[in-house]
Amino acid sequence: MSDAPISARVLRFLGTLMAVLLAWQFAATLLAGSFLFAGPIEILRYLLDNHAVLGRALLATVQTAALGYLWGNAVAILLAGLALLLPLSERPIRILSLVVFCLPLIATGPILRVLYGPGIGPQVTLAALSVFYTTLVPLLAGLRAVPRVWVDMVQSYGRGRWTTLAKVRVLASTPYLIAGLQIAAPAAFLGALIGEFTGAERGLGILTLQAMRRLDTDATWAIASIAAVTSISVYLVIGKLGRLLWKGAPTTLLAPPLKAPRRHWLRSVAGVLGLTLMVLLLWQGVMDVFGLNRFFAKRPDDIWSFLVTGTEAEAHRETLLSALGDTLITVVPGFFAGLALGGALAALCTLMPRMSGVLLPVAITLRAVPIVTTAPLIVLWLGRGPTGVITIVAIMIFFPTLIACLHGLKQVPKAVLDVCESYSAPRWRILVHARIPAALPAFFATARIAVPAAVLAATVAEWLATGQGMGHLMALAASTSDYNMLWSAVVALTLVAVIAHFAVALAEQVVFARYAPEQLQP
Repeated sequence: MSDAPISARVLRFLGTLMAVLLAWQFAATLLAGSFLFAGPIEILRYLLDNHAVLGRALLATVQTAALGYLWGNAVAILLAGLALLLPLSERPIRILSLVVFCLPLIATGPILRVLYGPGIGPQVTLAALSVFYTTLVPLLAGLRAVPRVWVDMVQSYGRGRWTTLAKVRVLASTPYLIAGLQIAAPAAFLGALIGEFTGAERGLGILTLQAMRRLDTDATWAIASIAAVTSISVYLVIGKLGRLLWKGAPTTLLAPPLKAPRRHWLRSVAGVLGLTLMVLLLWQGVMDVFGLNRFFAKRPDDIWSFLVTGTEAEAHRETLLSALGDTLITVVPGFFAGLALGGALAALCTLMPRMSGVLLPVAITLRAVPIVTTAPLIVLWLGRGPTGVITIVAIMIFFPTLIACLHGLKQVPKAVLDVCESYSAPRWRILVHARIPAALPAFFATARIAVPAAVLAATVAEWLATGQGMGHLMALAASTSDYNMLWSAVVALTLVAVIAHFAVALAEQVVFARYAPEQLQP
């Protein structure tokens, strides 16, 4: 009885795949000689002719991405457990993790290359930095997504925090952890590729740079296809393993997301000042403890002199702010376009469930293809102006938004849905009045995580293709060993990302106060 539906789904998938491949090849034939498009036949021919080189490069990238994936997620799990067992440490952990996550990878890579020297250290570190925060945030939410009655029950038997953590919270956090691990897989691959741009000896990132310099369209599309297939395979495998692990577990443990407390503005200002002081002290301390050379390992006072008190500080600030303005012109509209597209497609899939079978594979494919392999092609299609970079940023943002919103739209209590059905409410009314309010926490959570991703997408495109903005400025600074400017760019982009993150959190408070006041604590 179940074989027929499965066979039908397989046939529909194969038919859709064949139609896509034929349309793809037809478009490539029409655009032959334009250096923009390569069809499946050309890609397959290139793969067969260069399979040995591509195989070695893929193995090198997968190894560094896997190491970064393991290290990044291990750190996320340890930090989440520490925050739960020592509640006073949660806020510092969240803040410092956010600052580290907001570091622009494209600028951090050259600095790490100098610090590490030869080897895979930069690739592994950037892959780890790409994943740990996206796992930490949902895991912290999952560890707290436990009805109070379960915690009270454990405590009534005389058990402490360790038992509550092992027997209750870990089980409740499993689906959240799985979601984080899935999203982290393509991110780790991207981080490893960016690390290879900084001077690695082998890997798909090196082949990508070589293909770009030769304007080898077949090679670029072949590398992008390999990266996409690899990321999608890992994404699906992790999801399958997660479903097997979670199969049969009680769903009653799931509860609403962690509520955000209201704070007086004076406490907020004090928190920002404390955060700034903590980051500066940590920055200075790490540089001094390891005795790093000031030529490439800049301290806070070096950047202050470079941008504020030095003889050429005004010129430096003008250069930095001009590049930052060019980047923000593309980041802001791309960020909102990606959020709007992801949210709209999630709503469409909810109203028309069959659409998810078409949209989700396309969405996963777009997210799985590393932006470093497609950014030059998109810029060639749409030009070196803002349109191309905005498109790249939107593509980077919309997939996690789509996945998060799809999950959030399903979080409506069954009792509410039963009431709606008893009144024969149409799907769009249920969507507007029940599902969208339930999805607000997931939407804003992914919006906060998307801030650094938007900055990364824009700077990667600028670094590789457009010749303007912060990405170009950082590439120029790295090539000329201008570490003062490179560190200043890191500081500026990190500061912008952190401010934008808190702006999204403020917008979340305002929206919840209006549409979902029960999410706020008094």
